[in-house]
Amino acid sequence: MKQKIIFSFLKLAKIIRNLSSSSDKAYKLLFTPGFENFRWMIGKWKAWQVFEHAKTTTPAYKDFLVKHPKAKIIMSGWNPDLSSIPVMDKESYIKKYSIESRCINGLIPSQGVVIDESSGTSGTPNNWVRGPKERADVKKALQVALHFHFGDKPIFIINAFALGPWATGMNVSMSLVDISVLKSTGPDIKKIENTLNFFGPKYNYVIMGYPPFLKSLVDSTTVDWKKFKITAVFGGEGMSEGMRTYLNKVFQKCYGSYGASDLEINIAAENDFTIALRQLLIENKELTNKIIKNHNSSIPMIFQYNPLDYFIENNDSGELIVTLCRLANVSPKIRYNIHDTGHVLRFSQLKKILDECKIKIADICKEYSDLPLLFHYGRADMAVAFYGCKITPSDIQEIIYNNPDLAKIISSFSLITSEDENANKKLTLALEMAEGKELIAKNIEMYREEIFEHLKIINQDYREASKMIPKGFEPGLEFYAFGAGPFATNDIRLKKHYIQNR
Repeated sequence: MKQKIIFSFLKLAKIIRNLSSSSDKAYKLLFTPGFENFRWMIGKWKAWQVFEHAKTTTPAYKDFLVKHPKAKIIMSGWNPDLSSIPVMDKESYIKKYSIESRCINGLIPSQGVVIDESSGTSGTPNNWVRGPKERADVKKALQVALHFHFGDKPIFIINAFALGPWATGMNVSMSLVDISVLKSTGPDIKKIENTLNFFGPKYNYVIMGYPPFLKSLVDSTTVDWKKFKITAVFGGEGMSEGMRTYLNKVFQKCYGSYGASDLEINIAAENDFTIALRQLLIENKELTNKIIKNHNSSIPMIFQYNPLDYFIENNDSGELIVTLCRLANVSPKIRYNIHDTGHVLRFSQLKKILDECKIKIADICKEYSDLPLLFHYGRADMAVAFYGCKITPSDIQEIIYNNPDLAKIISSFSLITSEDENANKKLTLALEMAEGKELIAKNIEMYREEIFEHLKIINQDYREASKMIPKGFEPGLEFYAFGAGPFATNDIRLKKHYIQNR
């Protein structure tokens, strides 16, 4: 009976939301402060509804549940317990079933569908199906988010994300062309420079791209930045506050967006409040200790998201588990583990922590919403983010052990990330010589070129990212004697440190 009442309510709520989507002002009413608990519960109900729908309409999910016969919703009052629903990921679901079987009714719709792709760490592309209704929902959310930052004033968007079949670049262009002047240049510094100089400073510009590319753009172009009003929007990887400060010398603001090609772009986004909160965490150790989970004491990116569309949880390993709460999605994703580490803090929980630290929310930022906060630490699989691509230890292992000359003399390796004094992101591959082997001191550049040319072959993302790495900032290569340098603290009884910061 409760299920019938709740699902009937959700049908009515969907009608109201569709009507409100006709205008930004009406749409924003969905996020009026004071309804945090209500929005959270509706989102959970919608996650339950998607589960019930998928298990009867989606062939792959039906079969997936056969292996998990205890998947059943238990109600506590009006609160559904979703914990018995099995978690899915690329290995357990995406790679096990065909792309058609993962779609509702086992078919890719014949019209209105866009397919984009991402690359797995093995270099094999994954294809993702986006139907017309879900694309319309994402489009509306992106447009509202943009209007939140810029109001109704005209904007000129320069899309500098990688174009082609990749999720972000393509979907950004399709979603924002209706509300802006849009030019999709891709990550091409010269084209962006020519665009700015040709159209001049009379426009309010928004440049969207990966953080390292934005840094390269600022450093490499001859544009007179003082003449222009430009806001930067970045995605694909995080940004340190040091880099944000550096870029804000040129841009009016820098806002980040969090998404995943497995799921959707722009699941969560930064705003002035989340940025100010992150900066406060850097300064306030008491607050940091109350909020930050044990992720090597790093300061995460902080976003806010719409709980009506995304139900986000954690597993015991601190990984994010995401459910897309839309029945219209062609390929349902229910409790999907994207293997990013992070956690969610509801706004009421944040407020309680701030009260304990005697901090007023209004002192952090005058404008804020009570949407839940997403704290994102990075990839759980230890991938290194570099110019919009992900490089993993398994990539390096494959390169080393497919090179007979290296395989027999290398004991271990580490991917070392750092930033120089000008906030340029740097990546160094450190190779540890096997015990008793002579340290390589010659032909290092030859080895470097060979290794990273091989990386282009096995990692499609790096192959594309390498096209926008400015000269002089390519990944470096260093050789160390056994047990020296970054390998001095290695202990054979413990896991090796394949990812390090310098």
